[in-house]
Amino acid sequence: QVQLVESGGGLVQAGGSLRVSCAASGRTLSSYAMGWFRQAPGKEREFVAAISRSGTTTRYADSVKGRFTISRDNAKNTVYLQMNSLKPEDTAVYSCAASTIVGIMTTPPGYYYWGQGTQVTVSS
Repeated sequence: QVQLVESGGGLVQAGGSLRVSCAASGRTLSSYAMGWFRQAPGKEREFVAAISRSGTTTRYADSVKGRFTISRDNAKNTVYLQMNSLKPEDTAVYSCAASTIVGIMTTPPGYYYWGQGTQVTVSS
């Protein structure tokens, strides 16, 4: 079993940057492909980005492509989401998740372990 804890959320102005982190404990993170999802009030949870176990393959939602970068440091058991050129519509609770499925999953059912999430608010 793995426990995931997100950090780094906060309030930022439109056009600004923020990096959120996801620290894992319990098992080595290299055993899992990792994903970031977000959920805004009144909306369904949506896929943001994912990264393979080795970190060599990534995938992004069209809405964040070119602005967000997912990365991982398996030695530190941590996954990151660097968010640049933030927009008000990026405001949401961002959650990381771990998948035991081989390959990269872009839907929530593909992930077994979830963190509690961190709030990101982008002001206009």
